[in-house]
Amino acid sequence: MKGENRVNTLTKFSYRIVTVICGGLLLSGCVMAEKYDAEKARSLNFQRLLAQEEKRTGELDSEVRRTKNELMEYEARNRELTAQLQSTRDQLARVQEESEAMKDFAVLERKAKGDMKRAVKPSRKPSPAESMSDAVDLSASALGSVPDVPSGTGSSTVHVVKPGETLYRISRQHGVTVDKVRKWNKLPDDIIEVGQKLVVGQE
Repeated sequence: MKGENRVNTLTKFSYRIVTVICGGLLLSGCVMAEKYDAEKARSLNFQRLLAQEEKRTGELDSEVRRTKNELMEYEARNRELTAQLQSTRDQLARVQEESEAMKDFAVLERKAKGDMKRAVKPSRKPSPAESMSDAVDLSASALGSVPDVPSGTGSSTVHVVKPGETLYRISRQHGVTVDKVRKWNKLPDDIIEVGQKLVVGQE
């Protein structure tokens, strides 16, 4: 009897040990499974975040490329506009030069016509009074005298006409209009003579 009891006790003890071991293994397996599931979830979450960042990076790269292309287009357009502006300025300068040349030509043409008209006038013998007046004019010219300069209440800036100068160029040189110079000097037209004194400024 004692031997059977002893065997039964050992058997029960063995069952308990096996039960404890199996329970421990099951518990350990559950913990490992939970850890595995948690790591798997973290890995999947990290992959999703990585995919989102890669997508965002691709979008940013596309935006950068588009911005660079727009910048290159703007720079090309700016160069075109700058070239057009320079061309327009050159054309304007040429037009101004041509206009000035045409005005100078018109003044010289009127002056030449006036000289031709004076040369064509029939010559007559001057009277003694006219001869005396011409002699006075010649002597005054020899002394460097020129037509009278209009007198003003204030000080005036005077310009002596040099060969090749026109009323237009003189007015531009002194920063006044042709009309003012003509008015100050009581000129009927734009014809001026070499050596003539012109008022080109008044204070």
